[in-house]
Amino acid sequence: MTSVALAQASPGAAPSLLLNLFPLLLIFLIFYLILIRPQQKKQREHQQMLENLKVGDDVLTSGGLYGRITEAKKDVLTLEIAPNTRVRVARSYIAALARPSNDKPKEKDKEKDRQK
Repeated sequence: MTSVALAQASPGAAPSLLLNLFPLLLIFLIFYLILIRPQQKKQREHQQMLENLKVGDDVLTSGGLYGRITEAKKDVLTLEIAPNTRVRVARSYIAALARPSNDKPKEKDKEKDRQK
């Protein structure tokens, strides 16, 4: 019985360390390509958007408020969310651009706003 056990554990048949680590490296590579890299790209794009905010941009806050930027400081933005209603919001709480300032509302949009 011992001769069978010794034959199975021969020193020449040991798998290499690289072969043992290959599945772990493969899993890490898949996680990097599917999860980590796209998230980093999205974070870079959001940071770039925050840096490029300017007065007149229509934005959406992470709290769900839509507003137009009336004043921009380093870390604080003042948003007009309704006529004569302004709120101060931390720049980091801006979730997205609703409409950049260079996109002027069309005449139809202006008429709809007047009717409301």
